[in-house]
Amino acid sequence: MMKIGVISDTHGYFDPKIATYFSDVEHIIHGGDIGRPEIIVQLEQLAPVTAVLGNNDAGLDFRETEMIRLADRNFLVHHIVDPREPTGTIHRRIRNDKPDVIVFGHTHKIHNEVREGILFFNPGYAGKPRFNLPRSIAVLYCDPGDIRAEFHCL
Repeated sequence: MMKIGVISDTHGYFDPKIATYFSDVEHIIHGGDIGRPEIIVQLEQLAPVTAVLGNNDAGLDFRETEMIRLADRNFLVHHIVDPREPTGTIHRRIRNDKPDVIVFGHTHKIHNEVREGILFFNPGYAGKPRFNLPRSIAVLYCDPGDIRAEFHCL
């Protein structure tokens, strides 16, 4: 079984609880709106990181979309995704790359839904409290037959 930490929308804030929840993950995916490059450096102290740009990440040196293979599955990572109707770049990437999981952020809300065989996954947001929404991160437990999500409130 592989454990993957999933985080998004840190907006330049690294909550100390993140290190506890991600202490034994094998990889971390950041779904964008990183805020400061130091956030990725801190996450890299815990595990290798795949991160994408969010709509508030001007000037950071990351790509808008990443594709990574973990636990024998294809993970597509992009900040803004509409799971009900993927359009444009995401629609093309789904057709061409055939991801098993799409990790995204932006909404600051947890999303964990399989649509047409693809897991659309948003861990919520990990930045400083705002919008009266609960803050969260997640760990995906991936084994050959299943992916299970565990959300952690910050």
